[in-house]
Amino acid sequence: MAKIDAKDFELQERVVAINRVSKTVKGGRIMKFSALVVVGDGNGIIGFGLGKSSEVPDAIRKGIEDAKKNLIKVALKGTTIPHEITGKYGAGVVLLKPAAPGTGVIAGGPVRAVIEMVGIKDIRSKALRSNNPCNVVRATVDGLSKLRNADEVAAIRGKSVKEILD
Repeated sequence: MAKIDAKDFELQERVVAINRVSKTVKGGRIMKFSALVVVGDGNGIIGFGLGKSSEVPDAIRKGIEDAKKNLIKVALKGTTIPHEITGKYGAGVVLLKPAAPGTGVIAGGPVRAVIEMVGIKDIRSKALRSNNPCNVVRATVDGLSKLRNADEVAAIRGKSVKEILD
């Protein structure tokens, strides 16, 4: 897959989760923060990143920088996805199903953030097994990255789009 450059797109960002973690040392506890951030252009480009710092704004900034380094292009079909897919990462499993126009985004927290950043308007989804935001976001991005439209399938099989759809 071709590397996508963040400079080519108007990216919006959304913070999915901020987690406070502590490390116990001899002098007491040291508090730090990790921020899970999703960026997208609302037109099929998506990326996510994890930033860690002792201050929340720094963690978010680092998460955005990390997300811009990991952009992928998602195959869309109008306002929905071309076919049903299951994304998996660790214990996180996310089921994504195309929906008719006007359905809206039926998705929970982390999945909703990713789908809205991609620009999908009609979809049904269900996060299965894990409810850890990191794993759910990674599973969602995995599922979206595996989507293929009719043109790509036709090219792989060496057939025309009309033959594939019939």
